[in-house]
Amino acid sequence: MTTPREPYRVIQWGTGAVGAEMMIAALDGRAGLELVGAKVYSESKHGTDVGTLVGRDPVGVLATADTAEVIAMPADCVLYTPRTTDLDEVCAILASGKNVATTAFLFHPARLPAPDRDRVLAACEQGGTSVHGSGLNPGNLSGVLPLALSGMSRTIDKVTLQERADWSVYPSTGITFDNMAFGEPVEQINAATNEFLAFNSSIFTEQVWLMADALNAGIDEVTATVEAVAAQEDHQIFDHVLRAGTTAGQRWNWTGRRNGEPLIEIETLWTVGGEYPDHWPRPKDGWTLTIEGDPSMRTHFFSLASFTRPASMDEHVRSANVATAMQVLNAVPALCEAPPGFATSASLPLVRSRVGFGNA
Repeated sequence: MTTPREPYRVIQWGTGAVGAEMMIAALDGRAGLELVGAKVYSESKHGTDVGTLVGRDPVGVLATADTAEVIAMPADCVLYTPRTTDLDEVCAILASGKNVATTAFLFHPARLPAPDRDRVLAACEQGGTSVHGSGLNPGNLSGVLPLALSGMSRTIDKVTLQERADWSVYPSTGITFDNMAFGEPVEQINAATNEFLAFNSSIFTEQVWLMADALNAGIDEVTATVEAVAAQEDHQIFDHVLRAGTTAGQRWNWTGRRNGEPLIEIETLWTVGGEYPDHWPRPKDGWTLTIEGDPSMRTHFFSLASFTRPASMDEHVRSANVATAMQVLNAVPALCEAPPGFATSASLPLVRSRVGFGNA
C-alpha cells in the first residue's frame, strides 16, 4: 500500500488498443497520474518516447522491452494490459512494491486455483501492494453495475448479463480468427480449442463467482458451455475471408448454479459476418443486464463515440476501448490507497471519473 499522493506514478505495461487509451489519459495530466514508463513487446518500439507511441509530442519518457528494467522502476502502479497475461510477471511487479491495475484478468483473485491465489497474495504481502482487475465485460457491466442495481433489491432470484456483438468491425483479425477461432470448424469450438479460449472462459467463470460471492448466492459451481454455428456464405472480414461452413457464431454461457438451479449467468452472443441464428435470443446490440427478483429490473448499455454528432465506425469501435481503459485507470487512486491484497469491483469504493466535465 502506497502513501496517498498525487500525481500517482504509473507504468503502462502493454501499449495496444486499450493500453494506448490509458497512456493518452495519463499524459493528459488531468487524471492525477504521471506516466513514468512503458513496457513494450516490439523491439521497434524499444527506446521510443511514450508520447510518440500515441501520436503526441515527446515527453522525455522512453518505452522499453526490458522486463527487468520496468520492474525496477519506482512507481505507484502498473497498468497491466498485455495481449497475453503472465502471472509470474504480475507477482514480480507486486512484490517490487507496485500495485497492479489490469484489464486482462484477476477480476476475482480469491477464486483462483489455490496455488495461484496464494502466490499472488504472498506477492502482495511482500510488496505491500494490491491488485485490481476490471474493464467492461468482464468488469463494470458484470460487476459494478449489477452490484449497484442490487441496492434497489429486496430479494434477487436471478442475474443475467447478455452481450451481443458482431466482431466484423473489430480491426484485429489476429484476435478474431487466431485467438477467438472464428473460421474454424464448428465442432472444434470449446474451452479447450486453444489457450486463448481457455483463458477467456476462465475469466468469465471468475466473474460469475465474483457476483455470486458479493450477492450471497451460495452457488456450488460455474459451468461453461458454447454453441458454435456455421456461416451460410463467405464473408470478407478486413484481410481475412470467413468461409461458408466454418464458425461464424459463438454463443457462450457461464452459469453459476446452486443445487442445480441457475442463479447467475453471463451469456455472449458473438458473430462475424453479420449472420445471426434464428434460434438465438435477440437482445439489442451491446449489453443487457436483467435482475429477476423483488423488484425485477433491466438495463441496457451501449457505447458509441457519440449519440449526437457524426462519427466513423473506427471511432465507435474505439469507444469501447476507452470505456475499458478508463474503468481501470480511474480506479488507480483507490487501489493505491487500499490495504495489501485483492481489491475487486465489490470491495473498492465507487470508481468515478477523475476529470468529469473538466472544470477545475
